[in-house]
Amino acid sequence: MLIKHMSPHEQVDGRFVVKFKKPIQEYSKGYMFQLRVGDTSGEIMLRYWGPDNKADVEKIYNSIQKDDIIHVVGETRMFNNRLVINVNPPEGRITVLKEGEYDLSEFIPESDKDPSEMYDELKRVIESVNNAHMKKLLESFVSDHKFVEKFKKHPAAMYRHHGWLGGLLEHTLNVVKICDFFKKIHPELDRDLMITGAILHDIGKMKELNVTTSIKTSPEGMLIGHLAMTFELVSRKMEEIGTPENIKLKIKHILLSHHGKMEHGSPKQPAIPEALAVYLADLSDSKLTEMITHIKKARTEDDYIYISDLGPIYLR
Repeated sequence: MLIKHMSPHEQVDGRFVVKFKKPIQEYSKGYMFQLRVGDTSGEIMLRYWGPDNKADVEKIYNSIQKDDIIHVVGETRMFNNRLVINVNPPEGRITVLKEGEYDLSEFIPESDKDPSEMYDELKRVIESVNNAHMKKLLESFVSDHKFVEKFKKHPAAMYRHHGWLGGLLEHTLNVVKICDFFKKIHPELDRDLMITGAILHDIGKMKELNVTTSIKTSPEGMLIGHLAMTFELVSRKMEEIGTPENIKLKIKHILLSHHGKMEHGSPKQPAIPEALAVYLADLSDSKLTEMITHIKKARTEDDYIYISDLGPIYLR
């Protein structure tokens, strides 16, 4: 039972991940609390209407934590023009599930592309890199089994572009392909440098984002950010393998400037064509994917939806 398929006055018997919970409140017949719950298709508010026994309601409330997976029996209703789930005991109930009683793919969306096929394609790109120093740098990462397994499964974001399992690899491969297209129309570009920057530009996201029953920003991600963590990871690796200084400098610049502008998180703006190409490729794929994803998820009969950082999006 996916949230996006729910309609008013339906019986609900499904599993959801808890996004957050609100404090217990008193109402005319007892005590109630609200949860924001979700699945791969969206999120919805859940309202638990308990009896006039605060201790019983508190026991249920305290047993539920953020990121828990819960089994819910209830019914849908409209409240303030929004669909909600009402749980009315004793017929309605909430049960916290243990690990092994659910499948993670029910709550975090997955890429519709096969991770193994995408990774094989990325390896072929690495094999096509001619510069020995850049190829050695790339191979130093993809020869690490733990790195590869995490890279293949990791999301690229929480909610925006490629916010699903396998999203980081999917986004990385898209940026690589766009850079390859740039090379075709601008032969002056250094393909090896672009491809190296494109493959490595977001690997810090594997430390920025934690994946449990949902995608969350890690403390490091919140306080440092993936751009700085990527710079640190790649700089350390280049020191270990002895990357020449002229190559090292350009790769560092690509990593530090791939958000394009200081107000978008880059301490430097692109100052070489290859850095500009990686920035534009990253921006193009992220914004297009974000808009397309919003269109796919839109649940409205209006002609438009409005997204704060994209503006109005036409749906027809």
